[in-house]
Amino acid sequence: MRAVDTNVLVRLVTRDDPRQVKAAEAFVAKGAWVCHIVLVESMWVLMSVHDRGPSEIATAVEMLLSHKHLTLQDPDVVVAALAHSLEKPAIGFSDCLLVEVARKVGHLPLGIFDRNLSKLYGAERLVG
Repeated sequence: MRAVDTNVLVRLVTRDDPRQVKAAEAFVAKGAWVCHIVLVESMWVLMSVHDRGPSEIATAVEMLLSHKHLTLQDPDVVVAALAHSLEKPAIGFSDCLLVEVARKVGHLPLGIFDRNLSKLYGAERLVG
């Protein structure tokens, strides 16, 4: 299976450059894999460059999860992270994904300094 980078994913979500959207759609039409790194980078671009908020990020992740030609890495992990980010919007999707990846591979607790993230089961706030 093919794989895509951040800019391809961003074009599929934002549809802001018709030529690149057409090229991205043609490429993924044969099926494409999206790794966690590309997913997180894409959400960062949507937030920082395209000024998308938490609910719009959630919509983008849902769209990518249901895209007929895309396969997200560990979709069960992505779904769990999305659920956490919807329940606790102050915690970003990428942080929720980090906890869920650690959970899946059995490496909990996840040591953190972030007060908000410490509200998720599996994250342990360090004091120092």
